Amino acid sequence: MGKRRKKNKTQSGFKIFLYLVIVVLLFGVGYYYYNDIEYLGKTVVEQVKSVDNTSADEINMADCLPQGDGDIVRHKYYVLGYSEEHEQAVWVYYTPCIGKGNGKASRTNDFREDPVVETGSADPIDYKRSGYDRGHLCPAGDMTLSQEAMSETFFMSNMSPQVPSFNRGIWKKLEEQVRIWGAREVIWVVAGPVFKDVKGEIGVNKVTVPGYYYKVVYSPSRKEMIGFIMPNAQSKKSIVDYVVSVDSVEVFTGLDFFPQLPDSLEDCLEAASNIKRW
Repeated sequence: MGKRRKKNKTQSGFKIFLYLVIVVLLFGVGYYYYNDIEYLGKTVVEQVKSVDNTSADEINMADCLPQGDGDIVRHKYYVLGYSEEHEQAVWVYYTPCIGKGNGKASRTNDFREDPVVETGSADPIDYKRSGYDRGHLCPAGDMTLSQEAMSETFFMSNMSPQVPSFNRGIWKKLEEQVRIWGAREVIWVVAGPVFKDVKGEIGVNKVTVPGYYYKVVYSPSRKEMIGFIMPNAQSKKSIVDYVVSVDSVEVFTGLDFFPQLPDSLEDCLEAASNIKRW
């Protein structure tokens, strides 16, 4: 038998060294990758907290009334800012209170003046033969939790003159989409008219017919925010075509939404306009 070849100690040592180098490199890359992914996976809130120690979770809905025009009128299920000049709300702020199954309240259609508006609200007769719908700002369909909640949505302070094809078309589709979100999680909603390119006035009380409407939605649990601006006109477009940042809505309306949120969080959220996150 031939002699067994001796192992090359130098070659064996090199292999061990190379193996150790590879292990160290893999560990280093893995550590870097993990930390990088961990950072990228952080929510906006977590990233903001590294800069701002104020917790958005400590903010209550009641603390976040929009700031701007409008005399504050408080109802049990929503709050609004009323404009005597335009005889309607500049903003209505609410969270959907949706009933389930047989517990859902039925639509009442009891349109009436709002007794809480000190200067007096518009009257149902203002809309008669005007050619415009009494368009809800806080939708009746979002308040099916009880008959009381449903009935509150029919105060005239919650109405705004809407083109019929708009009210029953694209605006209704947006309401339905927001209702789906509201059935899935708690959301805070602000909706209202925009008095630009107005279409005139209606009724004895001279109710202004707005040129546009907006809606802003905030998810306090997921820390997401989205805005919409729509012309008061018939549309065959999708609601996606009307998605804008909340910053844009603020500029367009002159209002400040959710002002009590930490500034760093508010800035991040209000700049976003991605409906895919919803």
